[in-house]
Amino acid sequence: MSLIQVINPNTSLAMTETIGAAARAVAAPGTEILAVCPDHGVPSIEGHFDEAIAAIGVLEQVKRGKEQGVIGHIIACFGDPGLLAARELASGPVIGIAEAAMHTATLVATRFSIVTTLPRTLVIARHLLQQYGFTHHCAALHAIDLPVLALEDGSGVAQEKVRQRCIQAKREDGSGAIVLGCGGMASLAQELTKELGLPVIDGVSAAVKMVESLVALGFGTSKHGDLDYPLEKPLSGAFQHLN
Repeated sequence: MSLIQVINPNTSLAMTETIGAAARAVAAPGTEILAVCPDHGVPSIEGHFDEAIAAIGVLEQVKRGKEQGVIGHIIACFGDPGLLAARELASGPVIGIAEAAMHTATLVATRFSIVTTLPRTLVIARHLLQQYGFTHHCAALHAIDLPVLALEDGSGVAQEKVRQRCIQAKREDGSGAIVLGCGGMASLAQELTKELGLPVIDGVSAAVKMVESLVALGFGTSKHGDLDYPLEKPLSGAFQHLN
């Protein structure tokens, strides 16, 4: 049995369950999903400040995952907070869901659109597009103008807004695929793919398959160069437990 750790970087247990269910739905036989979230931090991640706090929780969970023998780690927030730092700590693959979704979209379409939550997070998505080299593949970015936790309030309003934005993106953008820009949207991808007749990509599912593939190929995070393990030095105060 292979164990993949799926880290929800916010503290929402409901969203962690949603993300874990999406991961289990695509996991291969013999793959077990360990869905976790920090027990302290921010309840949702909707800006640079939130990401900075959440990154510490991600690193704590990666350390725990290594101790539990996981084969790889997934950072299930579309900002990919703490991704490179997590790769320094980890020996197995570490995949961020934004990176996974964007890569997947370019394999099935020449252009994709992104549908995310609050307008203020669009700049974070733009930064990641530039960092990952996908700016020229992205036709447009859309926000439903609702907070992340609206996806877990039970009303269905946020889910319908995601649906309407995806329909708009298909009609207006000329994109061959749509990327869902929040881990809390993971459960919507399959139904929207069928309804819209084009790939609607959830980064959680894509990341699970990437971790499985990298492990099957015998690849972990390279320890030659900048992703080598962190230099040994004493950490003080609240960070001592990361030693």
